[in-house]
Amino acid sequence: MPRRPLPSRLLLASPVAFALGLAACAQDGPPPEPPLSAEALEAVAPEPGVSREALARAVDDLFAADGIGQTRALVVMHEGEIVAERYAESFTADTRFIGWSLSKAVTAVLVGTLVADGRLALDATAPIPSWQRSGDPHGEITLRYLLQMRSGLRHEEQADPVFESAEVRMMYLDGRDDMAAWAQVQPLEHDPGSTFDYSTPTSVILADIATDTIAPDAAPQERQQAMARYLHSRIAEPIGVSSLIGEYDAAGTLMGGSSIWATARDWGRFGEFLRNGGSVAGAQVVPRGWVDFMRQSSPASPDFGGQIWLNRDSGVEREVLFPEQGPDSAFALVGHLGQYVIVSPEQRLTVVRIGKTSEPERDALRDELAEIFALYPVR
Repeated sequence: MPRRPLPSRLLLASPVAFALGLAACAQDGPPPEPPLSAEALEAVAPEPGVSREALARAVDDLFAADGIGQTRALVVMHEGEIVAERYAESFTADTRFIGWSLSKAVTAVLVGTLVADGRLALDATAPIPSWQRSGDPHGEITLRYLLQMRSGLRHEEQADPVFESAEVRMMYLDGRDDMAAWAQVQPLEHDPGSTFDYSTPTSVILADIATDTIAPDAAPQERQQAMARYLHSRIAEPIGVSSLIGEYDAAGTLMGGSSIWATARDWGRFGEFLRNGGSVAGAQVVPRGWVDFMRQSSPASPDFGGQIWLNRDSGVEREVLFPEQGPDSAFALVGHLGQYVIVSPEQRLTVVRIGKTSEPERDALRDELAEIFALYPVR
């Protein structure tokens, strides 16, 4: 059977297709990245201190990448200015976000103001009446031990099953009406000062100590009002984070381990305040030495300071930040479900990520955040 000739349109097209095929085969490196959307580019300032397109892609990945949960807000601040800002649908710059464990750093600063005023002492026995009985080993717990999460108290965080977890029992079950009292009566599991145990109840104890110092022997409502006024006048107003507010339990104690709220921008401003050693526009809100203490490794855990995480190897199988990449001077506030305020003084950089990410997705999320820090040089 004789072969039918190819249609003339295919004869004309075939050399072109063949040439294009050869060109594709000869291409060096990966194919070019797809163009960025207008939304991705608009989220980044014209001059962010690095390539605008590279930063826009890194920001876009935090909203579009699979396997990292949902990003609801992202703020990047470089040299004190917002250079990138983006929100998911239904969230805006005016939305207050719960900090979860970002709150712990606010509590540390709150305690720092009272230490600076001489009303609390870092290395004295924690001023908790029930711990002052003769022979009670709880009396060996100092404020420093509490701040560095080495009190020795039995506070098992993220236990399995979840209803046996210390933070769940304290906040939602048998401890919910007086969280600090519940946390304080737990037995010692380790010698005070010897062992790192991350603990939300410990931060509530700190908030309770601060409240009793500000409003001694006050009724619950008076305690709450006194702390709310103090939080506003000594922290929120001087730092310039007017959206910062806290939740309180029935005993009038600030839920300082988990339940302080602020906008993404104000979480960024709080990070910048710590980057600048506790000062804002030249005014020292807490002594620089207090922020230095917060950023100093605990003797019991090299990657944890005073209620904040440090970009250093933990010495155990735990990776909270990215010590293999960034400078060891970087530090972070890190909260439940993937809340991050990461600060790198040597890069003059603060990054806020607010969202909802499950524990199995945290490594991938952290890798995406590390991409932003990889763009900026260390100086």
